[in-house]
Amino acid sequence: MTEREADPYTGAPSGHPDENPGDIPGDNPTGGRADATRVPADTMDLQDPGTAPGTGAAEPRVTAVDGHVGGASRRPVRAAADGPASAARRDTAVRAAVARGLVSAQEPIVALLDVVGIRAGVRDLRNAFAEVVAPGTPVLHTFAVKAAPLVPVLRLLGDEGVGAEVASPGELALARAAGVAARYTVLDSPAKTASELREALTLGIAVNADNFQELARLDALVATLTGMTIAADTPGADRQPEGARRLPPLGLRVNPQIGGGSIDALSTATPTSKFGVALKDPGARERVVRAFLARPWLTRLHTHTGSQGVPLALMVQGVAQTYALAEEINTRAGQRRIDTIDIGGGLPVDFTSDTQTPTFARYARLLAREVPELFDGRYALVTEFGRSLLAKQGFVLARVEYTKSAGGRRIAVTHAGAQIAARTVYAPAQWPLRIAAYDEHGRPRTTPVEPQDIAGPACFAGDLLAEGRPLPRLAPGDHIAALDTGAYYFAHHYAYNSLARPAVHGFLTGSDRPGQDRITTPSDADDDASPLGVSFATVRPAQTIAEVVAEAGRAHAKALDF
Repeated sequence: MTEREADPYTGAPSGHPDENPGDIPGDNPTGGRADATRVPADTMDLQDPGTAPGTGAAEPRVTAVDGHVGGASRRPVRAAADGPASAARRDTAVRAAVARGLVSAQEPIVALLDVVGIRAGVRDLRNAFAEVVAPGTPVLHTFAVKAAPLVPVLRLLGDEGVGAEVASPGELALARAAGVAARYTVLDSPAKTASELREALTLGIAVNADNFQELARLDALVATLTGMTIAADTPGADRQPEGARRLPPLGLRVNPQIGGGSIDALSTATPTSKFGVALKDPGARERVVRAFLARPWLTRLHTHTGSQGVPLALMVQGVAQTYALAEEINTRAGQRRIDTIDIGGGLPVDFTSDTQTPTFARYARLLAREVPELFDGRYALVTEFGRSLLAKQGFVLARVEYTKSAGGRRIAVTHAGAQIAARTVYAPAQWPLRIAAYDEHGRPRTTPVEPQDIAGPACFAGDLLAEGRPLPRLAPGDHIAALDTGAYYFAHHYAYNSLARPAVHGFLTGSDRPGQDRITTPSDADDDASPLGVSFATVRPAQTIAEVVAEAGRAHAKALDF
C-alpha cells in the first residue's frame, strides 16, 4: 500500500506484504484505537477467485455509507429472504432441476442454494444493525465459514460486504480462494498452532486468542514482528517502535460462564466450556484485565455464547457481560485500550417453517435495549453469523428409489440420509428437518397425506430423515426435499458407505434476475436456457466414484504389503 492508503482497522498505513492498493475515502472518527481511528468495511469488489491475494488482485473497497457498514449491493435484491416468496422460488427451482436433469435416475441427489435468498438475508442482517448503531460506528459482519465451507458461497457473501470468520488453516485457505481480503477475516480457534498465528499476523488477519498460553505465543510473535515486549502491568507502556510492522487487530475470547441452551454441544458459555477464558474462575477476571493493561496491542474482546438452542436472552447476557468487562479494562487503563467488541454469532434458526425467526432485527433491538451503550459509537463491532444466514437458503433434492411398508408404516427409500444430514439422523429430536414432497416432474405432491418414514441409503437402521411424518403418499420416481439444509448439512459430507458427495448448485429465477447480471462468472455458470427461466451455477460438482476411490488411498493400495 502507498503512503496515502489506510489500514481499514487503524486508518494508518498498513505495511502488510500481501495487500494491494485500495480506495479508502477517509477515517472514521469514532470507535478507533487510542493512537489511530478505524474505518468500516462496506462494499467488497472481490478479486478473481483464481487470483491469490498479493498477486495483482484488487482489494475490496472500504466505504463509509450513512456512517455504517452496509451500502447497496452490486446486484439488486428483489425478493424476501424467507416466507412465501422463498417457498415459491424453491418450488420453481425443483421443477427446473428435474426438467434440467440435475436430479435424475443417474444423479439421484443434488443440493440447491437460493442466491436471491442469500443476498436478502445479508441485507436483513446489515439493516438490522444499521438501525441500532450510532452513525459512523464501524461494523464488520463476517460469515462463520464452518457453516458452509464452499468457495463460491464465500465469494457471493463477500460480494455483499460480508467477511469471513475462520477457525482452521483449511477455512482460511477457502476464504482467500474466494477473494476475501485479510482485513475482512477473523481467525478464531481454540487450538491455533504457532505457525497459524504467525501466518495470520503476517497476512494482517485479526486474531482472537483463546487462552493465556496462546497470548504467550502472541507475545513472542509480536516481539519478533514489531520489537514490542510485554512490560509491567501499567497502561501505555512499551509503545510500538517507530517504523515497526503494524499489527492486525488482536483480541481475547472470554467465557462469561452464564449457562447453556437446549443443545449442550452447541452451548459455549457453560461453566466448563472449552472456549475462551472462564471469567468466573478464581482470579481469572483480574488476570484478563492485567493482560490487557500489559499489552497495548491487545484491543479486542470476543465472546460467543452458543448457537442453536440458545435463547436470545442468554446471548444478550453474554454480550452484556463482555461489554462490562471492556468498560472495566478501559477504566483501569485510563484510556480506550479496547476499541472493538466481537459479539460472535449464534442466532438460532426455526426449523419448523419457512419463516426466519428470530430475526436479526429482533436480536439487534434486544441488544440495543439491554446494552444500549454498546451501540453508542465508542466501540467498533464484529459479528460472526453462520447458520442464520444460510440454513433456509439451501435444500437437498433426492429421488425416491423405492416405497414399501413395514409393520403398517409406509417407507420411502431415498438417496438423502446420513451422508448429508448426520445431525438429524443421529439426533432427530434436536435437529428435525422439514420434508417437502414432489412428484416425478418436480411439482408439489397432492396425493392424500399419510404417515411415512423418509429413509436414506446408508446401511444402518437409523438412517432416517423423518419417521412417521405426515406427507403426501410418495411413489418411486417422486422427489423429496430436505429443507433448511443450507448450513451444516450438505456442505459437511459424511462418507458413510463411501457415498459420494452430491453436486451443489446455486439458482436464480428469471423474475429475480437483475438485467443481464449472472450468478457467477460466465465460465462457472451453467447454460442460461434453463426451463422455467431458472439459471443454475455449479458451486461444487458431484464427487465421482473414481474420486471416492482415490480419497480412500488407491495410490497407496500396496502400502501395507510389508
